[in-house]
Amino acid sequence: MKGIIALWMGMVLAAGFCFADPVEGFWISVDDKTGKATAGWEIYRQNGKLYGRILSIADYPQDAKALYCKESYRDFPLPGKVNQLPVIGTPWLFGLSPDEPGKWSGGQVIDPQNGNMYKCKITYRRADGKRLKTDALEMRGEIGLGIGRSQFWQKSTQAEAGGLR
Repeated sequence: MKGIIALWMGMVLAAGFCFADPVEGFWISVDDKTGKATAGWEIYRQNGKLYGRILSIADYPQDAKALYCKESYRDFPLPGKVNQLPVIGTPWLFGLSPDEPGKWSGGQVIDPQNGNMYKCKITYRRADGKRLKTDALEMRGEIGLGIGRSQFWQKSTQAEAGGLR
């Protein structure tokens, strides 16, 4: 009997590691001032850390390079000169660790349009039918001491996230 209970508990714990965190998937970043879609993102987990890469950009050449970035950044996940990398496909959001399901912190985000790097936190927000009509991702960038701003990204499909032009 103890063996069956131990096996069952092991299966339950293993199943918990197989399910994706609600922040993982495809999202559309939205400008908090204009309400306009700015980029399509894929948020994914790799080696226990959270990363995000841009899949498409609204009103911007899809083959653009990150020319306004520095050559290198502390803990950047790819080798090479960052200012020579394409905006699309590069992990601009990196190194976040899980706090609890749907909440990640301790990472960085780089704005490829100006090269600024910020501390980053991500929190999944379920649609409430009032302020949030759809599930959202609160992406908060901070410069320190809690000073920063949040954007609310909208849940999307892979086709939507990759289809902005």
